[in-house]
Amino acid sequence: MKKSLESLHHNFNKIRTGRAHSSILDSVTVDYYGGQVPINQVASVNVEDARTLSVVPWEQSMVPKVEKAIMTAELGLNPASAGNVIRVPMPMLTEETRKGYIKQARGEAENARVAVRNVRRDANGDIKALLKQKDITEDEQHQAEDAIQKLTDKFIGEIDKALESKEHDLMQV
Repeated sequence: MKKSLESLHHNFNKIRTGRAHSSILDSVTVDYYGGQVPINQVASVNVEDARTLSVVPWEQSMVPKVEKAIMTAELGLNPASAGNVIRVPMPMLTEETRKGYIKQARGEAENARVAVRNVRRDANGDIKALLKQKDITEDEQHQAEDAIQKLTDKFIGEIDKALESKEHDLMQV
């Protein structure tokens, strides 16, 4: 369940909020000597100001490759290189794109809820198997199922809080 929540936070970091944040480029991979590597392994990604990222490749020859990788990553970003520094301005979000991102965030949150419920289902199935094998009593089964349900409720509550926070971030102008 904890991994589902961590995955949700990771997916939320990919959804941009209009503010510059270095984790926006975490999913970008660059062709580096024939292999695809994450951008943070070939360049340093820094927040220059609230609306601009600066990417400085460690090798001068990587500047065009990094710039192309950012453009083709389908993040809606248009980098501009000046020497060996690539600046990535964050475009203003329109009301329509904000609503689209909120819809995407809600979908990610629902996927996380489903993952948590699947963990609950698997755990309850294991408990029923133990009961069938006479390894635990019915009282222990009910106690374990109650504990699992409380844990499930706790994680779903945390998912809802994370979604609410992300929606609030997306709606800020």
